[in-house]
Formats: sequence, C-alpha cells, structure tokens
Amino acid sequence: YLRGELAQSMFVDFKRVMDSQRLAVPFGIAQVGRVFRNEITPGNFTFRTLEFDLMEFEYFVREDTWERWFAYWVQDMQTFALQEVGLTDARLRTREHASQERSHYSKKTVDIEYETPFGWKELFGIAYRPHDLQNHAEKSGTDLRATDPATGEKFYPHVIEPTFGLTRLVLMVLLDAYDEETVEGDTRVVLRFRPQVAPVQVAVFPL
Repeated sequence: YLRGELAQSMFVDFKRVMDSQRLAVPFGIAQVGRVFRNEITPGNFTFRTLEFDLMEFEYFVREDTWERWFAYWVQDMQTFALQEVGLTDARLRTREHASQERSHYSKKTVDIEYETPFGWKELFGIAYRPHDLQNHAEKSGTDLRATDPATGEKFYPHVIEPTFGLTRLVLMVLLDAYDEETVEGDTRVVLRFRPQVAPVQVAVFPL
C-alpha cells in the first residue's frame, strides 16, 4: 500500500478532471507527494532513499503532436533548472535512454542529469507514455477517451510525463551552492545560493 509513483492516481482521475473542468486536450495534471521504493542500494546522502518526495506532470496530448510537446517539456525543464532554480549550466546535461534502459511503459525517455561528486546522476526525467489510458480503459471498462471539440472524434490521449525529484533537487541545490574559501589561513565552508533560492536575500549587520 506504499505507492511507488504518483502517476497512477492521475490516470485514474483523468476523466473526472477532464469532464468537471471541461478541458480539451492538450492539458496536464500535476501532483506532489511522497513515494516509496524498495531500493537495493540506497546511499549518497539523500540521492537514493527508500522514501522521498516526487513532483510529476501527466500532460495529455494528441498522438500526432507528442514529439513537439516532448521537445517543449525537455526545454522547459532545463529552463526551470537554470533560471528558476539557478543551477550551474556546465553541471547539467541531457541523456536519452537506450532501448534496454527504458521502462516498459515508455517509448522515449530523456534524463536531465547533474554532475555530482559521485558522477553524473539523474535529476529530472521525461517519458513518452503512449498506452496508459487505453490500458486503464480496457482493464476497468471505463471509457477514457477524449473528444475532439471540432470534429466529435473520440481518441485516447497519449501522455508526456515530466518528473522532478524534489528530494534530489534540494540535494543538487546544496551541492551547487557548496564552496570552500580560505580566510586568514582558515578554510571554511560557504553556501553560495543563487538569489532565486537563497533563504535570505537581504541582511543588515552591525559594523
């Protein structure tokens, strides 16, 4: 009963959200929450843990537009990491999964990785999930198709899934801000946070 991901509840709630909000595809559902994984090798502080916080979108699109929306979300996630969070550009890269790496539900997966002291590690991920709603509909017997408002055509939306590890992101912010400086022969640790995430932006000290 300890959930391993956030996605399933958003797929289950898809029709309720679409109908109650009168939404047309494309649209997204987002969720933040705690998840649990039976990790074999937890370690590297909070990078890999048995319990962590996750943020996910399920962004529902027409099948013939998935590549455009996939590229949009990759770019938007990079912009978020650089401009909103203020991570160092040189420490970020994107890497597409090889076919043997991808999850069974994904047709394409790209990771945004950060260069940590223990190597390049996944910070964010984005996956193209083409069959989730159709599979849920077949197993549940509930019609989860969307309707094109212009033509009346019914179709199963495909899904772009941007995933943000919140716990990992906090760790990467700390790693990015970490610095050491020598003052009068003593070495001290300094956290040089970017203004976007600095807990204190203005301070007044006595002389």
